[in-house]
Amino acid sequence: MMGAGRAVLASMTAATLLAGLLAGLQRLGLEAAFVPGTDLWGPHHGALMVSGFFGTVIGFERAAALDRGWVWAAPTLTVAGAWGLLFSLASPGPEILFLMGSLVFLAGAILSLRRRPGLDTAALAAAAAAWPTGIIAWIATGLILPAVPAWATFLILTIAGERVELSRFLPPHPARGPAAALVAVALLAGGLAAAAGVADGIALFSLGLLGLTLWLFRFDVIRHTLRQRGLPRYSAVCLAGGYLWLGFAGAIGLAFGLPDGGPVYDTLLHSLFVGFVFAMVFGHMPIILPALLGIGSPYHPVLYLPLLLLQTSLLARIAGDLGGRDDLRRLGGTLNGAAVLLFLATTALIVVLQRQHRRLDPGRGLE
Repeated sequence: MMGAGRAVLASMTAATLLAGLLAGLQRLGLEAAFVPGTDLWGPHHGALMVSGFFGTVIGFERAAALDRGWVWAAPTLTVAGAWGLLFSLASPGPEILFLMGSLVFLAGAILSLRRRPGLDTAALAAAAAAWPTGIIAWIATGLILPAVPAWATFLILTIAGERVELSRFLPPHPARGPAAALVAVALLAGGLAAAAGVADGIALFSLGLLGLTLWLFRFDVIRHTLRQRGLPRYSAVCLAGGYLWLGFAGAIGLAFGLPDGGPVYDTLLHSLFVGFVFAMVFGHMPIILPALLGIGSPYHPVLYLPLLLLQTSLLARIAGDLGGRDDLRRLGGTLNGAAVLLFLATTALIVVLQRQHRRLDPGRGLE
């Protein structure tokens, strides 16, 4: 895909994120979020964020890496599915677009596995298979809840596969590979079983979350990058916070399962999707943007501010959930969205200032 096409796709993906955040505010019951024409977005919050935003971003990244024209169909179809939801395209139109995009993504993951067989690429292929499984559960039932475990498996196994790949640069350890494989099997089996309605699926999935947390703190490269400076330390801090939320979500899931709503449901899902997944986005974005858009690394220590807001607002939200404080839950949820927007705005500002600085003083970056 040419540069102009990538820019259009990136802009549509960013708009999907904004719409997904607005839909999240609507689900919190905030009347200010009901702007004209958006009153039906709230029920689509999960689909917009997982398949519309995260799925498209990961598909964008994978298509750029594979360098095959047909792979770009994946993010194109999924962002089209998101916009179909936003503009009230009749069901199952958006769901079918999501499904088609996820199947193209799965084909790309299988291609990657055939090119370079390994535990990391196998985990990424398994993650890719979980995504359309969740969409099929959504289409079959007409409900988002059955899709949630499979979608969580998709995102968590994708991140796990990328961390396994990076761990290859560390000194070998005999337990690292087998432990990662065992965790991946538990996550995949538990997530897909839960999506199929098997009672013990969430328990197995939650054990997988706890196992992955232990694996990451024991074998991930952040044990080394936390001692560095600049971008490596910032990324490691983001990831370490995310790993703590991952373990917390595993403990909640093991203790309470996955209810069909209420405070435990909100706690479990947002520990995973905000605490873990968005922490990964914050930590990885300054690393992957240069490869995707051909720009310099948008890092500056000011990025710690949106990270701090993300973490503290999530603590407030979960305190509201578990303490029966609806006002605190809404405040925390609103500030979750504000943290994401602050991160995007800060990143964009750093990119602009870097470009201006290079015009004035070529060869030097923004300090």
